[in-house]
Amino acid sequence: MSNNIPYLSLAIWLPIAFGVLIMALGNDKNAGAVRGASLIAALISFVVTLPLYFGFDTSTAQLQFVEKLPWIEAFGASYGLGVDGLSVWFVILTALITVFVVVAAWEVITEKVAQYMAAFLILSGLMVGVFTATDGLLFYVFFEATLIPMYIIVGVWGGPNRIYAAFKFFLYTLLGSLLTLVAIIYLQFQSGTFEIAAWHKLPLDMTEQILIFLAFLMAFAVKVPMWPVHTWLPDAHVEAPTGGSVVLAAIMLKLGAYGFLRFSMPIAPDASHELAGFMITLSLIAVVYIGVVALVQKDMKKLVAYSSIAHMGFVTLGFFMFQDLAVQGAIIQMISHGFVSGAMFICIGVLYDRVHSREIAAYGGVVNTMPKFAAFFLLFAMANAGLPATSGFVGEFMVILGAVKYNFWIGLLAATTLIFGAAYSLWMYKRVVFGEVANDNVKELTDVNTREFMMLGALAILVMAMGLYPKPFTDVLQVSVDALLQHVAQSKL
Repeated sequence: MSNNIPYLSLAIWLPIAFGVLIMALGNDKNAGAVRGASLIAALISFVVTLPLYFGFDTSTAQLQFVEKLPWIEAFGASYGLGVDGLSVWFVILTALITVFVVVAAWEVITEKVAQYMAAFLILSGLMVGVFTATDGLLFYVFFEATLIPMYIIVGVWGGPNRIYAAFKFFLYTLLGSLLTLVAIIYLQFQSGTFEIAAWHKLPLDMTEQILIFLAFLMAFAVKVPMWPVHTWLPDAHVEAPTGGSVVLAAIMLKLGAYGFLRFSMPIAPDASHELAGFMITLSLIAVVYIGVVALVQKDMKKLVAYSSIAHMGFVTLGFFMFQDLAVQGAIIQMISHGFVSGAMFICIGVLYDRVHSREIAAYGGVVNTMPKFAAFFLLFAMANAGLPATSGFVGEFMVILGAVKYNFWIGLLAATTLIFGAAYSLWMYKRVVFGEVANDNVKELTDVNTREFMMLGALAILVMAMGLYPKPFTDVLQVSVDALLQHVAQSKL
């Protein structure tokens, strides 16, 4: 389907243009106007993405809403955009989360407001670029560019240890990506183009495939983050402001997982099958070991950060079993994790704004003073644990079903996540919310205001709706996942 309106370009460049404008014109003297303008900008950027869903043809795995313009002709690189069933939901999710981030920062960020809002709007546009690029070089540019706003967000508005966390995040991600650049240049030499679709068809021998797979793995494993390169994430989360944590958990982690679907698996199918055991092992370590690590955390943000790593372990596990159900479940899990982890970080942000502590020990008995908040927090904690009728259940259930089909023991290990997930989510909830009011901070708490209520209410509706009726998500995925698995099943040797 081709229409004349370049929806994808709008979804990328509108928030970036708005961000630049707000940064140029806004200052702390007109902070109210900056907030209003940022909200309008985020809403417009979100509305632009809606036609992608409503105009999406679910019967084909072909790229839709395709745009193609010459870019760097000497290298054979073009400005190519397009979405298929694998990426369309992520574009919409990115734009939607940005709206929540702007609202979350409304009263909290009081210094450098314009720069803060602008950083998120620009980041939103760049992330949409990653999900829609059909050209390898363009993908790489967007993929790397997302580092800059995030680095600034953590480094300027973060906690006391922010410089260390921002540097660690930046260096980890950058080092991983350099090998990816080598792989992209190699593929260009071999095929004469940066078209990702041409790379999918490029014949490669086994050695080439394994090397390319490992080069891509370096970048994507750090981004997801997979175990053992996950240590930057808890640091970044603890120091990042609430909005930073929300975007980091909800969208940024997905860039890596998306890279596997778009690059690693289709470009190197034989290597993917060859190294599947290795990938499944790393994923299971993430699911089981990190689940245990999350149990002993004293800081709420750290706990949710570790739970994010365990949930993302589930995603990579689903991908490398090459089962229709498991791959679909993994993508659903990515979307759901966007809502649930975003909501968890917003909840922790709400408490932090009032008490200025993230330590679990600083709370207790919050239900007595904040009953509405406690109800929302319970829903999100349950969704984080994968309770049926919430979005967290759908993806996990599909991956576990696929895993049991693949190998019973892998399925059993994967299912332990439900036990650990329930353990750390509910234990944190019990210590923060229930019990007697033990300290003065909690006595003086006020329940959620209208702004916070609207925000948490909207996220609660999304989590429930996706849990009760996942059909809009699975329908969009179905054909594209089938096509991907058919492609990966054919050897290139």
